[in-house]
Amino acid sequence: MKINLSIIIFALSIFCKTEAQQLDVNTLTSRIDLILNKNNFNGVVLITKGGITLFSKALGYSDLENKIPMTLNNQFVIGSISKQITAVLILKEFENGKINLTDKINDYLPEIKQLWSKDITIHHLLTHTHGIIDLEKPLEFVPGSQFHYSQLGYELLARILEIVTKKSFEKMTTEYFKTYNLDHTFHPDNKDYKNLVKGYVEEKNGSMIYQTNSLQNYAAAGSFISNAEDLNKWNKLLYSGQLVTKETLKLMETKYATRIHPIFKKIDYGYGLLFNDGEQNTQIGALGYAPGFVSACYYYPQTDINLIVLENIDRDSDDFKNSFNVHTELMELIKKESTTK
Repeated sequence: MKINLSIIIFALSIFCKTEAQQLDVNTLTSRIDLILNKNNFNGVVLITKGGITLFSKALGYSDLENKIPMTLNNQFVIGSISKQITAVLILKEFENGKINLTDKINDYLPEIKQLWSKDITIHHLLTHTHGIIDLEKPLEFVPGSQFHYSQLGYELLARILEIVTKKSFEKMTTEYFKTYNLDHTFHPDNKDYKNLVKGYVEEKNGSMIYQTNSLQNYAAAGSFISNAEDLNKWNKLLYSGQLVTKETLKLMETKYATRIHPIFKKIDYGYGLLFNDGEQNTQIGALGYAPGFVSACYYYPQTDINLIVLENIDRDSDDFKNSFNVHTELMELIKKESTTK
């Protein structure tokens, strides 16, 4: 029987490619395990590519005092990852024609009596360029002229959403999460969550101090609760254009301001998303911090990889760079993997 040589060569190339890909995953897994082990990681890591899980692991304890093992379903306070959720909710109302990004905040929040409320726009709030330091004080700078990372700005966005939708921010977000089957994601005032881990700060002497104030930040800025599965699902929905249109997603991924960052040194800001200059299509997402909770949620467009890192021990509250060691090492690893393919 005659065998077509080109078919054999093609089959061999597919086989070799598959083997190489498998070897890459195995090597990647080994490198990830090395990073987690050397840093004594306590939390959950999930890495997916398309619909395939490349790596998932829960390590350590959700409750250190009672030695309750961590599971992949455990929920964490996600810190500033919350901001992209709030940004998406604002942008949906923008798409619905209910607001404009250039609207002044006094159009929605007349209770703010400061004259500057007539100058600050929704865009300024989204990009931390508004200059508000206190609702009863003068601005820190002229709106749009500088960047100052602000939790209060995102709380004001939540208040604007309440005015526009005529619903509380808790009710609005609860309905939104249900719509997209984000069944493990909650506003902190919705007490239906069942698997929230305890958050800890490690003292200089190695003792672990349970943090009871992890949910005291504004929900819109840093107190949503979620787990790795839901954040992975969120990334898939967001970057595929299912939460906002592709055109609106481009607005989220546009550079509006640059910050001198305690971890990245220099980082650019869009609407709730962070990226290095010109790397929107390489690595984009956000870090999250709440007392005792250290998180990362990133997407790598070139390879369609999602990286979720959720940890419930802050190893060095005096130096965020050390607190995020695992997160940034894994980010660099996945970024390198994505840019060499």
